Amino acid sequence: MDKTDIPNFRMSPVIDQVGIEERVARFTTRSIKKSSKLQALNLALSMIDLTTLEGKDTPGKVKQMCYKAAHMCDQLANIPNVAAVCVYPNHVRTAKDALKGTSIKVASVATAFPSGNTTRVAKISDVRFAIGEGADEIDMVISRGQFLAGNYDFVFDEISAIKEACGSARLKVILETGELSTLDNIRRASDIAIHAGADFIKTSTGKIQPAATMPVTLVMLQAIKDHYYKTGKMVGMKPAGGISSSKLAIHYLVMLHETLGDQWMNNDWFRFGASSLANDILMQLAKEKYGTYQGKDYFSID
Repeated sequence: MDKTDIPNFRMSPVIDQVGIEERVARFTTRSIKKSSKLQALNLALSMIDLTTLEGKDTPGKVKQMCYKAAHMCDQLANIPNVAAVCVYPNHVRTAKDALKGTSIKVASVATAFPSGNTTRVAKISDVRFAIGEGADEIDMVISRGQFLAGNYDFVFDEISAIKEACGSARLKVILETGELSTLDNIRRASDIAIHAGADFIKTSTGKIQPAATMPVTLVMLQAIKDHYYKTGKMVGMKPAGGISSSKLAIHYLVMLHETLGDQWMNNDWFRFGASSLANDILMQLAKEKYGTYQGKDYFSID
């Protein structure tokens, strides 16, 4: 990418925190009709990246998660599959084989997830390994230490190099917003990631608190909106971590629709990184069908 086309990231817009919080509060008061709620629940389910990112992950655990991804609830007819499963690079091949014949993508975290503290050579090697194993998408983490030290060119160049290593795979850039401290920093990091070639920008690894919040997500959506108005290029959004209820997921969808519009209302451009959300949505869909809630024990954990 030609750096002469890159804006001065120190001049990213200053964020009005009070204004952001007031707007978010309005999103949560929207009245949703029953038919619209059912549509929103199915849409949210189709946007989930079902995830296992633990040190104790085994091939068996990954296979079980992939089975769930393809069979969310066989008793509920006509519900969508999730968008993707997300695993460490060494489990990509297992997931790819388990999901053969489905439309479900395999995403892989990379670049020394979740800390990002290693060399660029090692990060690129990590990405190339995941791609070689069959990953359709890469979720990378930015170097937060370099960003907080003001080394914005370093962060930009690293994302650009990772994007090149991804080839045709889509790149989600994780900002780890809980470590960036301010909404101004989150907007600046969003601008850097977008201009460096991110296909998606993502809030969090899920390993740091706070993770996704609606104010943080709104700031990132506004960065995407501004970029789209200037360039005509769409960028996706993935809030991750802490979104565990269908009610909250619907609030996010309202915010997405009112900020970016219909074009983003699909899993090509919006994802939830929230595995526990899937079961809550299934419980709500079962309630709509059978009239009563089923216990969590009716649905598999992984």
